Amino acid sequence: MGFIHVPVLIKEVIEYLNCQAAVCQTVAWYLDGTLGGGGHSEAILKASVSSGKVLGIDYDEAAIAQTAKRLAQFEDRVILVHDSFKNIKAILKQEGIDTLAGAILDLGLSSRQIEDGQRGFSFKLEGPLDMRQDQRQTETAADLINRLPHAELRRLIGTYGEERWSNRIAGAIVRSRENKAIKTTLDLAEIVSWAIPKAHHPRRIHPATKTFQALRIAVNQELTELDTAIKDILDALAVGGRLCVISYHSLEDIIVKQTFKQLSGVCSCPHEIPVCVCGRKAVVKQLTTKPVVPTEAEQQPNPRARSAKLRVAQRLPMAA
Repeated sequence: MGFIHVPVLIKEVIEYLNCQAAVCQTVAWYLDGTLGGGGHSEAILKASVSSGKVLGIDYDEAAIAQTAKRLAQFEDRVILVHDSFKNIKAILKQEGIDTLAGAILDLGLSSRQIEDGQRGFSFKLEGPLDMRQDQRQTETAADLINRLPHAELRRLIGTYGEERWSNRIAGAIVRSRENKAIKTTLDLAEIVSWAIPKAHHPRRIHPATKTFQALRIAVNQELTELDTAIKDILDALAVGGRLCVISYHSLEDIIVKQTFKQLSGVCSCPHEIPVCVCGRKAVVKQLTTKPVVPTEAEQQPNPRARSAKLRVAQRLPMAA
């Protein structure tokens, strides 16, 4: 089969999802909203024995095809859908699934995607500047790089990449494309490395890491409606069901944190107002007051796991 997906924080995810409890139920549907290489789905299916089922969603068609082979042994316990978890309401209706026992969103790229140079996600491998998760999309990273004006590039790289050198990088991109279009990953990586002063190159990551992250987020609109999707998934959970979300950069984690906080009923009224008027009611209970992070033992064989943060919320009964 070639590449085998090793999921991040798998032990913690299975424990929080409490998949073993599915053994006592007739049917327990779990959502793997970011199927990737299928590692989390496989672990859920094994932990829940015969009564647990998985609805796997991914907008990367290659991930669907690869994972279908990996999960073939589970036969009718798996449904795989080529779509985005942001469309969860429509997908559940389409598949005739009323409620979910639990859900996992692993918002990072899979190693398979990074290690395929033709996908354009890697600044270390030669390939076209693509970065589309869903090949049905029309706009690529190359399109953005060669189209956007300086100010938009600076904003994109500074906001989504949290890159302090965004102005210099944007300027270098604009000057470079005046001579010829920027088409490959290594071309862009070289431009970014040149734009950042050598003395300020980061020690642990490649200088182009943040710029590539920003482009990937922009191309795939990864932050668009993330909070709404989280709310829709939580709404589909049975009482007691849990949603695990693993994020890999601060922008994602902030959205997850704020959405969980809002739904846990934390008052949003200004401090100067003596009586709560916002009327927030608890829909979920946060099970992780601080994010769970990988241990050193997990990070050593998988350095990409070092930035992972897991947050978990549990669905509460509706207030009367």
